[in-house]
Amino acid sequence: MGYRLRYILVFLLCSFLFVPVEAQRIPQALEYTEIYDFIEELTNDGIVCANEAIKPYTRDYIAGMLKEAQSKDSLLTRRQRDDLQFYMQDYALELDTLPVYSSYGHRHITQWITEVSNLSLADPSLHILTKDRVFKMRVRPILGMDLTYNRHGLLMHRWYGADIQMDIAKHLSIWGSLRDNSWSGQGIDGSRVTKPTYLNNLPGVQYKEASYGGDFSDSRGGVSLYAWWGSIGIQRERIQWGDAQHCSNILSGHNPAVPMVTLQLTPCKWFQFDYFHAWLVSNVIDSTNYYIEKDREGVLQREYRPANKFMAANMFTFMPIKYVQFSFGNSIVYAERNVQAAYFIPFAFYKSLDHLLTKGLGVENQNSQAFATISIRPTDHLRLYGSFFLDEFKFARLKKSNPEKNPVSYLVGFNWSGWPPHGFSLRGEFMRSYIACYTHSIDVLAYTSNSYYMGHYMGDNAQSIWVQLTYRLVRSLRLTLDYTHDTKYRAYEYIRHNIAGTRVPNPIIAQKPFSEKIWRSHEFKFRALYEVFNNCYAHVDICYNDTRSFLPTSERIEGEDRGWNKDGTSMELSGEALERYYLNKYSPAYFQGSNITFTCGLSFGF
Repeated sequence: MGYRLRYILVFLLCSFLFVPVEAQRIPQALEYTEIYDFIEELTNDGIVCANEAIKPYTRDYIAGMLKEAQSKDSLLTRRQRDDLQFYMQDYALELDTLPVYSSYGHRHITQWITEVSNLSLADPSLHILTKDRVFKMRVRPILGMDLTYNRHGLLMHRWYGADIQMDIAKHLSIWGSLRDNSWSGQGIDGSRVTKPTYLNNLPGVQYKEASYGGDFSDSRGGVSLYAWWGSIGIQRERIQWGDAQHCSNILSGHNPAVPMVTLQLTPCKWFQFDYFHAWLVSNVIDSTNYYIEKDREGVLQREYRPANKFMAANMFTFMPIKYVQFSFGNSIVYAERNVQAAYFIPFAFYKSLDHLLTKGLGVENQNSQAFATISIRPTDHLRLYGSFFLDEFKFARLKKSNPEKNPVSYLVGFNWSGWPPHGFSLRGEFMRSYIACYTHSIDVLAYTSNSYYMGHYMGDNAQSIWVQLTYRLVRSLRLTLDYTHDTKYRAYEYIRHNIAGTRVPNPIIAQKPFSEKIWRSHEFKFRALYEVFNNCYAHVDICYNDTRSFLPTSERIEGEDRGWNKDGTSMELSGEALERYYLNKYSPAYFQGSNITFTCGLSFGF
């Protein structure tokens, strides 16, 4: 057996070392929205054809898109040519060269380090490239500050850190970054504008204790072994699956980044396969797993550990013709004491494996999902897309006579850009998630990590409308006007089984979805953003929001959320107390009611 394993490892190593390669496989962080918007624009204009269902893109993938656009220079507008030249400097290493910024008036220093290496110190970044192209390295500082002000006071968000990326021997990529964040200010709960129950599109974080506000650090990185046909690796990154521009309803990247083992196969231009197995954060205590600690008086204390929580997922993407892409896949969230080997099978239907492993024992199954997404470009400059997420499904629920509804989510959207006139684009999305979507009757199996939804930030029994008008006037200057209308309807726990030996009088998923709103937010936002040089941009935002809560008019049913005691038991609030409960639960105090908010910021390294 030992010899067989050795032969397998040797075969895998040889498969990487003795095949042609393209470039490093380092993911481009989703926070760098400018390059993603530019690739989206080029794709929408028919210049390139990117797979927009799977993000983040790798830096070599983006470099390939830019190089392809360069070969079609005659199809670009003058502003697009300027943007293309600008972004190609940031991806110079992926194109086997060093950045040169002299055309923009930035300083550029190139000198010999040894006989085989050279260095480029351009703007705040350090680039190293050996003459034989065997070793590449990029080091970039991270520094930024946003100042936000409205009638509640002034908020300050500061962050700093560093990012390093290396490519070794044309088959191994290593990268890592650290961003230390600090929120401070007035009129807000610990200066925290994001937490699991808040219904906004800000990235989820895990705060550290801080008396003056909210602190959190964000450390990401990974190792990837790659060849022309794909890559395998281990990393901690935010990921987004599903065609979406505002927020995906499959995997949105809204939750904090999680560690995962990844596999990506790209054997041809018209097919891509993605798989990961992730270690999630359950935020659920395992009462059987604890440490023993002595306090100052010598009394033994139990320090409980969180329950284990894992996830496996795959996605098959097909691009049969240039203007049509469709993807489908499935996933499973499971909470065993240890990882389950069956869920490391990339090409698997996990619900079937789950039945094999648990159904015969008469115990509760794990939580499986299925999803699909499609993107169509009927003509240049216009993209239509949609995503469907299936959390639980029974054919009997499709009958009109059955009051129960399947917990599903769907999203449709469009992107119209480039004509007429050049520089303008209009984008929009509509999303609906039915009751009990993303949730589970067993807390540890919910479609969450760190208690944040891994799907759309609005959660279940909710609706979101988003429209954005964008104007790109000159190189790296973007003006946007957004309108977002989010609505949350009656909130429930997902109770499926009998309570105290009797059936629940009103089953949760038999309730009428989207019937009584309990929270609503309107937001108009103008942003002017200019990328001064690569990965350094300044922005000014003016935002008007109106966030309100409402009272449900019907009687409370078992499992409906109308308030909770500190010990976790439910209670029934009413009147102003219930309105205040919903408002505080779903929105930070800083953005409650009607507000005009001003924000300005400058950042290096995003």
